[in-house]
Parts: sequence; C-alpha cells; structure tokens
Amino acid sequence: MRIKHTGYCLVALAACFVPCAAADELPAVIQDQISRVEQNLVPSVRIKGHQPSKLNERMEKLHVPGVSVAVIDNYQIAWVKAYGLADAETGTSVTVDTLFQAGSVSKPVSALASLKLVEQGVLDLDRNVNDQLTSWKVPDNKFTKEHPVDLRSLLSHTGGLTVHGFPGYAVGGPIPTVPQILDGVKPANTQPVRVNKVPGNGFRYAGGGTTIAQLLLVDVTGRPFPDLLHDTVLEPLGMSSSTYEQPLPERLWSRAATGHKTDGKPVAGRWHIYPEMAAAGLWTTPSDVARYAIEIQLAHQGKSHKVLNRETVDQMLTPQGGGPVGLGPFLEGEGASKRFTHGGSDEGFICQFVAYTDRGQGAVVMTNSDSGGTMAREVVNAIALVYGWPDYLAPEREAANVDPKVIDRYLGNYDLGLMGTVKVRRDESRVVARASIGGELELFMVSPTDFLTEDPGVTGKFVVDEQGNVKEVVVNLAGQTLKAKRIP
Repeated sequence: MRIKHTGYCLVALAACFVPCAAADELPAVIQDQISRVEQNLVPSVRIKGHQPSKLNERMEKLHVPGVSVAVIDNYQIAWVKAYGLADAETGTSVTVDTLFQAGSVSKPVSALASLKLVEQGVLDLDRNVNDQLTSWKVPDNKFTKEHPVDLRSLLSHTGGLTVHGFPGYAVGGPIPTVPQILDGVKPANTQPVRVNKVPGNGFRYAGGGTTIAQLLLVDVTGRPFPDLLHDTVLEPLGMSSSTYEQPLPERLWSRAATGHKTDGKPVAGRWHIYPEMAAAGLWTTPSDVARYAIEIQLAHQGKSHKVLNRETVDQMLTPQGGGPVGLGPFLEGEGASKRFTHGGSDEGFICQFVAYTDRGQGAVVMTNSDSGGTMAREVVNAIALVYGWPDYLAPEREAANVDPKVIDRYLGNYDLGLMGTVKVRRDESRVVARASIGGELELFMVSPTDFLTEDPGVTGKFVVDEQGNVKEVVVNLAGQTLKAKRIP
C-alpha cells in the first residue's frame, strides 16, 4: 500500500483546516492571514482600478468545485485549508486529505528519482540515453547526430523533442504502453515523440521528453515506475498521501477528487488515466507537494538531504541550456526573489506551486476544474500579497480602450498544430482563450493587437493583414514563441 490513510477532520460546510487543529484553535495571527488571503484574490495581470475578489465568489464564477491550499512559511507548512466540493454531483466535500491529480507538477517531483540515480552513478546527465534505453530507442536523425539526447536535456526541456502534453485516457478504455506512446502507435492518442531540433540548443517544453526519462528509469532499474518513485522520493520526503500508480487503485477512489470541465460538469469516469506517469501521473495533496518544496529549500541550505545532496539540488536549481527550467522545475526571479515553480494540468484538474529558494516561503494550490488555472494563480497572488513575497506580483498596468468591433474580429479558432487548437471567445465582459490541451486564460488588451494574460509567462499578439483580416495569433509561452493560424 503506497498511501497511508490519515484521519479526516470535521468539515464545516465546504471548508476544512488541518486535521489536528480546528479553525478556532489556530493562532489568531494565522486566522487573520487566512481571512486576508480569502478576501484578496488578484489576477496575475494587475489592471489599475481592479478590485480584489473573494475566494468563494471566484470559485462560483469560474465553476471551480474544489480548491485545496497549503502555505509554506519559515520552511514549514504554516496552514492548510480546503474549500468546496470534491465532486459536484455527489456533494462530497473537499478535505485537506483529498487527492488531486497534479498534472505536470509530476515532472519536478519525478525528476528527483533521475537525479538520485545520477548521484548513485547509475545514470549520467550528459550520456546519450540510447546507451541505456533497452525497451525503446530515440530514433536517430540529423539533429541527434549533432548532439544526442541526454538526461540533462530531458529534465530541462532542451532535448528538441516533440509532444507538449498529454490528454490522458478514459477510464475503462485501452491504455497504451510507454513505447506505444513514444511511437504514437494506437491506442496512443498523441503523435510520435521525435527530435526535430538539435538537442541542448534552446528550450521547448516537451512532456514527450519526460516520458523518455520515465522509460529510462524503468529500463535501468528493472522496477515499476510507481514503486521506484515511492521508494526513492515519496517515502523519504514523507509524501504519504502521494502515488504515481496509474490507474489509481480502487482502494483510493474514496479519497480522490473528481475532475470537472469548465462548465462545472464532472469528467466522464471522474478522471483520466495517465500512463505518462513522470509527466502527468502523480496523485497527491497540497501538503505533500509542500513537503517536496520544503525539502528542496532545506537541501539548498545544506540542512537536509533526504533524497539529494546540496550539490545536486543546486544544479537542479540552475537554468539549463539557456532556458527557464532547471533539472525539473521552472526558475524565476533573481537574488532574494529567486524561486522554483511549476504548474500542472490534467483533464479536469489544474494546480500550481511556488517556492522561494532562500526565504522558506511558498504555496501550493490544487483544483478539480479545467478552469482552475485562473483560480490557482489568484490564490497564490493573494498569498504573495499577505505574506509580502518580494518581486512576485506584477506591477499594475493600464488597459487599452479597444473598440469592441476590433475584438470581435479576433473571436474564433486557431490551429497550434501538434499542440491542438485555441478558441478565443467572449465571456460576458471578458475575452478568454481556451486551449484544447490546458486551461483557459483571460486576455487583457494593452493595444489594439497586443495582449497580456492572467499568466505572466503567457503574452501574445494578433496578426492582421492589410485588409484587416486576422491571419494568426503569436503567443509567447515562457520564452517559447508559438504561432497559431486562424481556422476559417
């Protein structure tokens, strides 16, 4: 059994505090901080004149049934709290013990296993992975002849590999093997994972690369991936409410949240299955993700080494290949504001964590909704505001007064190629963009063609020809430029 069942606390309506402390037993200063967070949600793009929102109001507005939060302060979990429903149809409440799918937060956690094997001399960050892959090989081509794919490039998204993310598989349907996924062979529902850019030559996010790293770990150890991750990462970090088992074992179904679509309706079968475990397969809680983050913070300080030593962690927290990613997490900020972070999106689930490298502060927010990305960011922003995180909140911007008729021209569908499609639409007074793989973002126009989004790492521009026809939208995604052509 990979998850130890902890006792549930009593749930008052839709909220639940830490299992061992009722709300009125928490120190007054923490109760005040929680209240201020709940009353001061702000978007990542701060537009002048925008008033803070209340957490419960935003949950209702965004059709987010459940939210679970953990706050890190002084290298400890300061408080945890859960809101809303684990399942909108049954009315089951979220508790702090409810399991959520972590999406791509699976990546930085699973990266610890790879790095542990590097420390043990089993793997080498700079060795051609084909030397040790036995059940499948990265197909060689002109790009790999210049520079082979190595573990360093897989963990930092600099391997020149394809397949950004994975939609998962319906419960009860056929599930492909990892080699089938990598070759795009049915029943796999994604394209083959291939190198189409020189490895080590710039950042391009690729869950396909992380899936190769998963197979590498299995091939070199001969162990099932969930067992390996439990023994090398989850158990040492005390992540007793976490598992990479896919499908989720039936014994844990009662603890698991149900995923929900943007309209608030449950995902068929409650959730999807992700054989791409390293990239998207972690089931966990905010408290457990916080334990991962705290261990990285302490290891960086030389005060803990439950999984990795300080030298390895420092390398993990160093940008690789000119990109914004270390060996697993995304890296942001400079000096006192340096932090490591990652978001996650599985079908019906979106989450985010942020942790300061040298301040012992951070937060984890998990939601069970495809529209939870906005919710997660706004909660993290509120925590940053209340706890005085340095250089986290974006400066306030002036919104452009764009003619609604101009906006109307931009509404419609855009083709992102292998990454699916994006639909731009109106939602009352808001303009939002919804990706077929991922969540929904509100667009803030700062000129007649340029926009910001709720995610500071995502900006863009609508390209219009001389006749005023919209040709494409150019999106800057965490340093990567994507062009999506207008679909007639």
